[in-house]
Amino acid sequence: MKPKTLRLILGDQLNHQHSWFKETNENVFYVIMEMRQETDYVHHHIQKIIAFFTAMRGFSEHLRKQGHQVIYLKLDDENNTQSLTENLIKIINELDIKMFQYQQPDEYRLSEQLKEFVNIHEYDVEQSLYSTEHFMISSADFADFFKGKKTFMMENFYRMMRNKYGILMDGTEPLTGKWNYDADNRKKLPNNHKPIEPLTFKEDVSDVYNLIQNQEIKTIGSVNPKEFIWATTREESLQLLAFFVENCLENFGNFEDAMHPSFWSIYHSRLSFSMNSKLLSPLEVVNCAIKFWEENQDRINISQIEGFVRQIIGWREYMRGIYWAKMPEYKSLNYFNHDKKLPDWFWTGETKMNCLKHSIGQSLDYAYAHHIQRLMVIGNFTLLSGIHPDQVDEWYLGIYIDAIQWVEITNTRGMSQYADGGIVGSKPYVSSANYIDKMSSYCGTCFYDKSKKIGYKACPFNSLYWNFYDRHSDKLSKNPRIGMAYVTWNKMQPDQKAEILGQAEIYLNDIESL
Repeated sequence: MKPKTLRLILGDQLNHQHSWFKETNENVFYVIMEMRQETDYVHHHIQKIIAFFTAMRGFSEHLRKQGHQVIYLKLDDENNTQSLTENLIKIINELDIKMFQYQQPDEYRLSEQLKEFVNIHEYDVEQSLYSTEHFMISSADFADFFKGKKTFMMENFYRMMRNKYGILMDGTEPLTGKWNYDADNRKKLPNNHKPIEPLTFKEDVSDVYNLIQNQEIKTIGSVNPKEFIWATTREESLQLLAFFVENCLENFGNFEDAMHPSFWSIYHSRLSFSMNSKLLSPLEVVNCAIKFWEENQDRINISQIEGFVRQIIGWREYMRGIYWAKMPEYKSLNYFNHDKKLPDWFWTGETKMNCLKHSIGQSLDYAYAHHIQRLMVIGNFTLLSGIHPDQVDEWYLGIYIDAIQWVEITNTRGMSQYADGGIVGSKPYVSSANYIDKMSSYCGTCFYDKSKKIGYKACPFNSLYWNFYDRHSDKLSKNPRIGMAYVTWNKMQPDQKAEILGQAEIYLNDIESL
């Protein structure tokens, strides 16, 4: 008789197509756990916890229907120790397990926890550790690609990935001869333009909601448990993918940076939770979108599909590679030595700044905001205000339904806060009110005046923008990508500079009242 084997499946490893599941074996047991260890390490959005628990439960039922033996520990199970390793020890002892196997975790903390567990219990690492069979490049191959290079340029990586998989390629050259259409993907929604209503689901998740309430888990945000809107199964995720390519792809690239107070989804796919939980693979998502584009080039131009492909095989894979290349040091980087506290209104959305009120309010309502809201509104403000990156990380990691540390921290601490000093981005992504007004409809009805730098109702972004550059001139003034900002700043008269810096100081000292 073959020895009994226990296989661990984490909450973000719900890959229906994994080779583990190709055949059943009476001596193989799968374990999936709901744990306080995972609900409590930050305050998560309630929709995020519901989404993961619901997806995990659905996946366990799928495995059972396929004939696999599944041990599922619910949060309130009397046998649940709420600790990953303690639960494993109990199950291993009770079932007389001889072999333990797990897929490589995507989060560093879980990888270290399981590595220590395997070492302590003297399991054979080579026989225990498996790939998740999800990502398009391994962390080792990513490291090899950048070996010896001074900078981690995403564009170079993106082109390599296009070549590697033959995506939107004509031999070794890009289709149309152009690699990147980012410059075409920056249009504001026209007046009276109404995006398509997003596809949402209406699942009753009252059982999971009540469990969370009864266990007194601290959460943020809100939810209607009778009509949960997110895709939590592979079938629903495939529906969401089909909806995107058929209804949104033709406008995705044009308006992927656009923001509007009345439309929370615009033309975005909202597939990130499905991919990050591995219900969908990145390659199948890209191939589906490209196939639809190839069949509908009369109405979908190349910039739309390229913009979407770049987000997945470019940024998503790149951010994961950076994470594994730079952890654990990455989570403590603080290039500007920022140390301020996150304002309390980040948990309520109650601010007079319209762009932040809507972006944070939407995040609290839906556990979702698209990348420009996260980067150029919320992240822009926290960077200009000097908020400690630990606090920014914690907020982003908790509030968004798709936030798992490997993708959150590189986007937040790196791309958004420039706390890594330029590993991910070649410059800080900051702006005055001008950019926000250019890409949104927020400013027109705001309490603050987008055109004013100083005085009553002057938009805080304007003075904070110049204050940021003045404060960090020693680190930024020689950066060729932002040299013009310092040219403009240095041309201002001393009294004008003093007024702007004074206005910024007023706002920073009373940040809770903004």
